[in-house]
Amino acid sequence: MSQSAVPGRDTVYVFLGRTDGDRPAAARRLLRRAGGALLGRAEAEIRVGRDAAGRPLVDAGDAVELPVSVSHAGGVVVVAARRGGGVGVDVERRRELPALALARRWYAPQEAAWLRGCPPGRRVEAFLLLWTAKEAVGKAVGRGLRDGGLRRPMPVPDGPGGLLRPVPGAGGLRVGHPRLPAGGGVPAGGGPILAGGLVLAVAVDGPADGVELMID
Repeated sequence: MSQSAVPGRDTVYVFLGRTDGDRPAAARRLLRRAGGALLGRAEAEIRVGRDAAGRPLVDAGDAVELPVSVSHAGGVVVVAARRGGGVGVDVERRRELPALALARRWYAPQEAAWLRGCPPGRRVEAFLLLWTAKEAVGKAVGRGLRDGGLRRPMPVPDGPGGLLRPVPGAGGLRVGHPRLPAGGGVPAGGGPILAGGLVLAVAVDGPADGVELMID
């Protein structure tokens, strides 16, 4: 995978790496890598900070800020970046949880009904697909899950259409779930967290040309 952005394309670049027990340092490393790749500068020139709301900021000391988003899960850190507009990312580990009960409590009724119709063995994954989509969309618009974000309807996961699909009633917002390469994984701590153990969502505000995964 390339380490620099393709000129003339508004691609979302998603950088995945391990935390080695230090989440802030791992996030800063990947944010600098994203800034270097998309701003065309040496990583040493990239500045990483936070705005007043705690959202990450990336620039190279000039007036150009790079839209970025960060998420963590266990030993994994993920950074999404694009030059063309807002971006959000969320990653979760697959794990046992009361999917139906949580969906009834937090999700819109039609989403809880869709989840109830999923095969029992897929309900946890289905719940996490919706959850990560909501988190990513909230980050893309800069509000997180505030103001009813958990009730914001999402496109049905794995439904028809391209990877990034329109969020119902949300203008130009799009969201999707990129897949790690089959058999691939992200090194984390004592061993790799396999692709099948992660659920990853990416959201964009406005059209984008695609998503490229960069494994650190």
